[in-house]
Amino acid sequence: MARTNIVTLDLNFQNKTQAIASYLIRHAAGAVLVESGPGSTLSALQAGLSQEGLSPRDITHVLLTHIHLDHAGAAGWLSRHGAQVFVHPNGAAHMLNPEKLIASATRIYGDRMDSLWGEFLPVLEHQLTVPQDAEEIAVGNLRFVAVNTPGHAEHHYSYLFEDLCFSGDVGGVRIPGYPYLRAPMPPPELHFGRWRESIARLRSLKFTRIAPTHFGIFDDVDWHLNELQRNLDASEKWLEETMPADPPVDELRAKFVEWMNEQSRAQKLSEDVVMAYALANPLDMSVDGMVRYWKKFKNVIR
Repeated sequence: MARTNIVTLDLNFQNKTQAIASYLIRHAAGAVLVESGPGSTLSALQAGLSQEGLSPRDITHVLLTHIHLDHAGAAGWLSRHGAQVFVHPNGAAHMLNPEKLIASATRIYGDRMDSLWGEFLPVLEHQLTVPQDAEEIAVGNLRFVAVNTPGHAEHHYSYLFEDLCFSGDVGGVRIPGYPYLRAPMPPPELHFGRWRESIARLRSLKFTRIAPTHFGIFDDVDWHLNELQRNLDASEKWLEETMPADPPVDELRAKFVEWMNEQSRAQKLSEDVVMAYALANPLDMSVDGMVRYWKKFKNVIR
């Protein structure tokens, strides 16, 4: 059976290519987007739609993998143009009333909030749908299946479509052209054990292509999931070796950044690709996520 065409829209986040994708799939009555991207990239989203002969009002459905600003920030705006927005049950309340989400992000990003993320409008209540785990989502002749995949966040779905998995962030961050990926580990819900369980579940689903939001569609699923698990295992080992000395957070961040820089040099990543990784997966955020995980779960770390 022929594959349905999937268009990768590059949202050109912070004027960098291959940092954030939104995936476009047409159907008879319009089109579906997997991920809305942040409010700050709406002009790039509209430009990408225009190149496909579409406008925002042609978007009938938006499937969000999770509610982090880089994935879901523009969903409320799209709901005002008629899109039905689908989101994990644990994230639904924040999409209807994003005040706490915005306040939390503002504490982190301060006066960079607007330039980074733009406006985060609430999703209109009648435009929000909350599928359950393993539920099929029918859009015309298209069929998607929501798959609960915590670890990066407790409000994370992956979506199966034909032979492909839209993996959000639980599938890692991978820039095309290099045999390399990273696991984004922000607070507050990073959990290594649940993430490994999610990887095991994804393996069991036997899809042949994977599409992380950062960035693109890849057909080497076994390598991708193996490398993701290796990355998670190495990160947890690094945490276990580093944290018992109780280093100051600034020292911890410096150590982690240097570890990642060593990997970048080994892979001969270009400056543009390093910047794309930094935008898609800020290293300070991963340190903060790991520290929070350590403090909350260190008694069960083995």
